[in-house]
Amino acid sequence: MERANSSSLESFILMGVSDHPQLEIIFFVVILFSYLLTLVGNSTMILLSSLDARLHIHMYFFLSNLSSLDLAFTTSSVPKMLIILWGSDKTISYGGCVTQLNVFLWLGATECILLVVMAFDCYVTVCPLHYTTIMNPRLCWLLAAIAWLGGLGNSVVQSTFTLKLPLCGHQRVDSFLCEVPAMIKLACGDTSLNEAVLNGVCTFFTTVPLSIILISYC
Repeated sequence: MERANSSSLESFILMGVSDHPQLEIIFFVVILFSYLLTLVGNSTMILLSSLDARLHIHMYFFLSNLSSLDLAFTTSSVPKMLIILWGSDKTISYGGCVTQLNVFLWLGATECILLVVMAFDCYVTVCPLHYTTIMNPRLCWLLAAIAWLGGLGNSVVQSTFTLKLPLCGHQRVDSFLCEVPAMIKLACGDTSLNEAVLNGVCTFFTTVPLSIILISYC
């Protein structure tokens, strides 16, 4: 879906559960409560890690990264989701949809990589005599950077494939947010390559991190 292809598309309609209005208020309350807990919990973690000198260690450095990521990840989609559930206006601009798609892909993959990094940090603690030598501040920053940049790479690849799909004027997104599977369903052309890329990326970012995490605890 190149910009030329979508020149007539100024916005999309996020359907969510609009076919079942009675569920919207339930979803709104549950999602709002969960979002507020996420904001409070992650903000507290970041503040404590910054203010308490005793927490200026590698584990809390990665936890602060994870908390920052969770804040950004949820804030990139939940506020718009709440607006859609609460009101009658369920539209999102083309630019807003593209931004949401890219941020969602970026932070989702980053979280998977960061969890692997944290598992590695936990594994290295088995050898406390070598821990401070191996997990020096420079390596910690490098591993964090790899996680964030790796997620960004995933976003560039998937969004590029997704945004080239021909939509043929279709605007109704059958989801709460602009995500790859929902955007693929809108396409009016061949989506086999997009589906293959999506399946491959999902398999990689699910099985590989999970396997490494499990091995690190064996």
